[in-house]
Amino acid sequence: MNERRQSREARAAGSQAELASGAGSRVLDSTREFAAMALERAAEKMRDLREGVSDTASAAQRRVQGYAGATSRYIADQPVRAALIAAGIGALVTAAILMARRRGNRY
Repeated sequence: MNERRQSREARAAGSQAELASGAGSRVLDSTREFAAMALERAAEKMRDLREGVSDTASAAQRRVQGYAGATSRYIADQPVRAALIAAGIGALVTAAILMARRRGNRY
């Protein structure tokens, strides 16, 4: 009788182990599915971001080209005035650098 009870208990323990194993397998599968969906969403966001950056870069490049063209036309039309403006800006930048150096040496 003791052997029968031990046999029943062993079968019950085996059934519980199989149930636990099946539950663990289902949890693992659902975790894998969740991770795959999260990676897919992240990849979509990265593609959208890359496209947005590409569009912004293209627009910025067109603007810079427009400014470069306008500057070239201005220099061709007004060479003396353009040279004086460039010299004035150079003098201002040089003065700013010299002032910053003097302030830096005080401390």
